[in-house]
Amino acid sequence: MPRRDTKPELAVRRVLHRRGLRYRTSVRPLVGLRCQADIVFTRAKVACFVDSCHWHACEQHLRLPRTNTEWWEQKLAWTKERDARNNRVLREAGWTVIRIWEHEDPVDAANRIEHAVRAYP
Repeated sequence: MPRRDTKPELAVRRVLHRRGLRYRTSVRPLVGLRCQADIVFTRAKVACFVDSCHWHACEQHLRLPRTNTEWWEQKLAWTKERDARNNRVLREAGWTVIRIWEHEDPVDAANRIEHAVRAYP
C-alpha cells in the first residue's frame, strides 16, 4: 500500500488545487516530529492527514482479520495512540490538524481544509 499519493489523497488535492489553494505534500510539519502530513499549508499552519480506514481503525469500516486478531488489535491501538500524540504535539505548536478518512467525500474534506486555511489572518 502506498504511503503517499493514494487515490483518496489525490482526490482531495485535486479539489483544493482547482480552488486555487497551493500546498506541500508529504512534509513533516515540525522538525523532530516523525510523522509526515499528507497535505500541508505551512503559512497557515494547517496539517492534513488522509487516513486509511484499515490502518487507522475507522469505526465505521474496520474489519479485523480473523487470524492473529490480538496482534492486529494491539497494532491498531498503537496507531490510534500515535495519531493522538501527533495531533496533540502539532496543536500545542499552534497547528490546525485535520484528519480525513479515506471514505469521506473529497469535496466535503476540501471544504473543511479550505475553511481552516482561509481563517488564517
